[in-house]
Amino acid sequence: MTARMPGIGSNPYRFGRSMHTNTPTPDTPRSATLPLLALTIGAFGIGTTEFGPMGMLLTIADGVNVSIPSAGLLVSAYAIGVMVGAPFMTLLLARWPRRRALMALMAIFTLGNLLSAIAPGYASLMVARVITSLNHGAFFGIGAVVAASLVPREKQASAVALMFAGLTVANIGGVPAATWLSQAVGWRESFAAIAALGMIAMVALRFALPAGTKGTAPDLAVELKVLTRPQVVQGLLTTVLGSGAMFALYTYINPALKLFTEASPGFITLMLALTGVGFTVGNAIGGKLADLSIEKTVIGFLLLEAASLAAFPFVAGTQLGAALGLFVWSTAAFALVPPIQMRVMRAAVEAPGLASSINIGAFNFGNAIGAALGAAVLSAGLGYAAVMFGGAALALLALVLVVWAPSWGTAAKADQKASAAVC
Repeated sequence: MTARMPGIGSNPYRFGRSMHTNTPTPDTPRSATLPLLALTIGAFGIGTTEFGPMGMLLTIADGVNVSIPSAGLLVSAYAIGVMVGAPFMTLLLARWPRRRALMALMAIFTLGNLLSAIAPGYASLMVARVITSLNHGAFFGIGAVVAASLVPREKQASAVALMFAGLTVANIGGVPAATWLSQAVGWRESFAAIAALGMIAMVALRFALPAGTKGTAPDLAVELKVLTRPQVVQGLLTTVLGSGAMFALYTYINPALKLFTEASPGFITLMLALTGVGFTVGNAIGGKLADLSIEKTVIGFLLLEAASLAAFPFVAGTQLGAALGLFVWSTAAFALVPPIQMRVMRAAVEAPGLASSINIGAFNFGNAIGAALGAAVLSAGLGYAAVMFGGAALALLALVLVVWAPSWGTAAKADQKASAAVC
């Protein structure tokens, strides 16, 4: 049970049945609590910088003298950077011990946010956002493998969901705080404060994770072949479409609420916090349900995401309707993350770190599609309701893909056989 895996090497955080054992290796922590907490702190910082611009969109647009659709493209630039950086950074850091790799990624995060804070204009801010994004996919990809390795197989989706809870909790506290700070002081100060979160995360990772051992160089031929499996491709495409649907609304939540509800800045901040609550609830529910059935969890919440997006322009005419609509939508959107992440990792068991990172890249590619779709619709003069309908269409396309694709149950049996062979 000590066989090495491509992309993971001799690191104690192995992905497969071997991580069931209750006897820790010399480098493995006896309790999963502190390592998972450290990963969650890092995820909180990343979530704040990823989603923060949604609440700061108006102040950023005013600050660098661009239109709202142009400011929205900063979200797309970040997402594309994640997509490109995820496999590159994962392979680059394959030989590094997990702790050192994760700390290095948070150092990139800190640098990128500092550069955003001092960016003199739109172009330099765009570059700074791309630099910031390079850490994102690899952090969550490596972190998901670490989180899953700490618990038995039947609890892996919940462990991954706990790490992603930092991303969702960021929407309760981090994003509203960044929005408030940008309105009260300035968006540059918001990015500076986010950079401080990166420093805190590095300290937490340093003391909570074991030093670990060096990995081995990945076998690129083997790992790339794994990524071509139909089940892996299906999971990645589902991620792209589902997250595209989510960001069709989330990118433009601030101006949409101003139009539909005539919302005040205080109400918008409250709705951003409520959205974060929905993300957190959905993440937890999605993790628990995915431990029981990945297929049913994905199908059910894709349906709910599509329905909530299509209904939002009609229910958002009142503050209560907007609040209910945002909560249902945000719960459904993030409930999809743990099951799809676990599906990709198990389908690519020989290369879970790379596949996990690429799935994060796929999530952010979907973010870019959602933001760009919204920008195109708005530039065409079709309005914010049309943006929501476009998002619902993306969710329905994801649903068709899941239902149309080969049986998930058959794929799960293949995953189990592959896992046994590797271990």
